[in-house]
Amino acid sequence: MLDSTLICEKPALSPLAWSGNSHQAGCPSLETLLQDLPLQRRRVRARQHVFRSGQPRQFLYLIHAGFFKTSLLSEDGREKITGFRMRGDLLGVDAIDLPRHACDAIALDVGEVWEIPVAELQDGLPGFQERLTAVLANEIRRDWSWMLAVGTLTAEQRVVTFLLDLSAQLERLGFSAHCLLLRMSRADLGNFLSLQLETVTRVLSRLQATGLIDVARREIRIADRTGLHALLSGVN
Repeated sequence: MLDSTLICEKPALSPLAWSGNSHQAGCPSLETLLQDLPLQRRRVRARQHVFRSGQPRQFLYLIHAGFFKTSLLSEDGREKITGFRMRGDLLGVDAIDLPRHACDAIALDVGEVWEIPVAELQDGLPGFQERLTAVLANEIRRDWSWMLAVGTLTAEQRVVTFLLDLSAQLERLGFSAHCLLLRMSRADLGNFLSLQLETVTRVLSRLQATGLIDVARREIRIADRTGLHALLSGVN
């Protein structure tokens, strides 16, 4: 097991930090707005669907605990992972103007989601519409960032970007920014980053060999954050 007691000396810095889902100063998070409402709290198991593409959309789902992936399925059965989500993220926002969900949302470990009846809350909960608009805007900016990363970065830089971004998100939630537990498989990570499984494995091994990270199965410890950022900057 990796040492989970490491203390961050500096806040984690994500290459995608500008498009993160932290709320604006003075504006409460969705979870804060909703925590006292009698919403349905739904527990999910690992690999369980929260919803499937084509299923009637009744709610949005606020993640309270756990780690989830969203994905699209082509007509011939090919899966494309569109994102990984954790506490504070909303599932289903891509279908907010549609009668049916446009993608699948699947739990990668045990978790909990809150079912949000959007139509009932839009006019009856002060601040809800503002927060929902902010979430939608952040989703768009985040998608732009990942499109740019996948389209312009090397395989090594894509993996590094993902690790640094995950580190920053975990720190925002109060967890260690050094010790990361990858809830997704390496195949899923490769799918999201448009890389082959073998490429992801090779990159992680190379980063470990150069002393930038330590890898123990799905646990990754960031050993040299400055070195990871140097890779993104093209500094050898």
